Amino acid sequence: MSVSALDAPHVRSATPDDIDELLRLRAHLLEDASSVDLPYAVTSPHQSASWREAYRGWLGKHLCEDGPVSVVVVPGTGRLRACATAVIDQRAPSPACLSGRAGWVQSVVTDPRDRGCGLGTAVLHYLTAWLRARGVDEIVLQTTSAAADFYRRAGFLASGEDLLFKPLRTAGKAPLT
Repeated sequence: MSVSALDAPHVRSATPDDIDELLRLRAHLLEDASSVDLPYAVTSPHQSASWREAYRGWLGKHLCEDGPVSVVVVPGTGRLRACATAVIDQRAPSPACLSGRAGWVQSVVTDPRDRGCGLGTAVLHYLTAWLRARGVDEIVLQTTSAAADFYRRAGFLASGEDLLFKPLRTAGKAPLT
């Protein structure tokens, strides 16, 4: 879908006042029944409460500083319509990323009522410009099969690498070995 500059959704940096809505939107990603096959998806009320408390604290820290994290939102009437996060990571240089500055895009979520309106594209464009302005050489992300076509249309390419996941500790449990 092509969106003209006049019709482009308003994207802005998130503020501490947005935290409750950011929690609501991210729950669509982590607690939706379609995410149950993801290794980090919520499987219990205790996990839900734990990630929400941890995310609230993380947002409280990062929304109040000008650092390597940007959380952006598309506001609506009385609610947020979409959000996304970018984190700048300093990695070892590679041919595709000579500076080692890589941007991780994560938690791109559009409220189900607003899907198909170009909001995911808008937050992705905003974060791409933010990352570029900070000297980032590449953007990486992980996706679900349901969202893979969206990212391909936005210019992302499959890396050919498998993303593996190993939790070192889980809420309320000792570290895993």
